[in-house]
Amino acid sequence: MGRLIRCITSDGCVTAMAVDTTDIVNEAVRLHETSAVVSAALGRLLTAASMMGSALKSSVGSVTLRISGDGPIGSVVAVSDSNGNVRGYVGNNIVEIPLNPKGKLDVGGAIGEGNLYVLKDLGMKEPYNGVIPLVSGEIAEDITAYFAESEQIPTVCALGVLVNPDLSVKAAGGYLIQLLPTADDEIIDKVEKSIEKIQPITTLLSNGMSLEDIVKTTLNLFDVEVLDESNVEYKCTCSHERTKKVLMTLGADDLEKLASESEVTSVNCHFCNSVYEFTSSEIKELIKK
Repeated sequence: MGRLIRCITSDGCVTAMAVDTTDIVNEAVRLHETSAVVSAALGRLLTAASMMGSALKSSVGSVTLRISGDGPIGSVVAVSDSNGNVRGYVGNNIVEIPLNPKGKLDVGGAIGEGNLYVLKDLGMKEPYNGVIPLVSGEIAEDITAYFAESEQIPTVCALGVLVNPDLSVKAAGGYLIQLLPTADDEIIDKVEKSIEKIQPITTLLSNGMSLEDIVKTTLNLFDVEVLDESNVEYKCTCSHERTKKVLMTLGADDLEKLASESEVTSVNCHFCNSVYEFTSSEIKELIKK
């Protein structure tokens, strides 16, 4: 299970959020059997979604992040509820490409050029939809650009996934630092100086630093107060009943076709690979409804 904290500086000008998603990303790797670079891409997007979901003001809200690129990984999707619990999947779970010039997993190369789509559902009539072109495909820079362009919130985003040689995840997590409207140029300068020499989030986690210490280190020129904390996990919401409702959206003609083609119709969940089976007689009952 992961852990997430939300903080604010004593001057009320800067908010910060940090999350340890090591267990979450390991569960995603187990479910989707991803290669190293795919684990890094999916893990980073799950981490970002967890923080963005926990920031929602609606208790029934959700955030969906989708990256659609022309690289070999295809699409990457992550969904978070308002508690920061996440689930996700990728278009291609096995991608093998060379390391980038820095000797790191080439997430940007695996994703390629494309767009970042953000859907925020607050439980109202119309969800919010935002889309921006990918800046780098490395995901943290793309999330930063999204906040700047679509929500006009100056943001610092760090995301990281450290993959072991056996493809398990040693450390994964991230943080979001955002300026409130009360922040002036002096506050902006302090934030920039604070983060100048900060180490990667996976290095900090691997060294045993707590989330509280990570935020205080990142904002070392500020007094930081922890507002709250919560446990987060990889959590799929699929069920037999939910799958039945999805099938009903197909319409009578398509359901008739399913019922006539096979005695048993199998439906696979992209997020957790659970399989739900419906007999032709069950499909016919759905048609009546």
